[in-house]
Amino acid sequence: MTATIEQLAERLSVLEDKEAIRVLKSRYLRACDLKQPAQVRDCFLPEAVHIEYQGFPLFTDRDAFVATYESMACQGGVYDIHHAANWDIELTGPDEARGIWSLNFRTILTGPRQINRLAVEYDDIYRRVDGRWWIARSVSRVTSMLSEQIGEDGSISVIASGAVPAT
Repeated sequence: MTATIEQLAERLSVLEDKEAIRVLKSRYLRACDLKQPAQVRDCFLPEAVHIEYQGFPLFTDRDAFVATYESMACQGGVYDIHHAANWDIELTGPDEARGIWSLNFRTILTGPRQINRLAVEYDDIYRRVDGRWWIARSVSRVTSMLSEQIGEDGSISVIASGAVPAT
């Protein structure tokens, strides 16, 4: 079967949109790890957003979310790593898409001498405005966790594992 130029152009456009969304999500996660609040903010739609991360209040504007991020993550002794994989992006309209991601998250807290590891599932909505993709909605759910305590002697003991304790 031979594809027309129009069909090839459409397929290429879909691939370019999905790649732009993957780059957006990567930019967001990297900015979180590198403690770059301005870059974190710049990944979210400037208008009203929906950010619903398990264990946090619902955020409907990016500035409130970034303020909470700064107060928790941008402190000395907090080291994070966000690795997203298993992406599944579906274009749901000419300027909207849905993305599902698996996240392997780890934070090292030097003050309390703890390491927390989370498996997280993201469910995102992306919107294109003036040719640029933005995160419009991001919902996360923790699927498993492991918390460890680092002893004064360097030994590691498990504090909690399995499902996230109910709050």
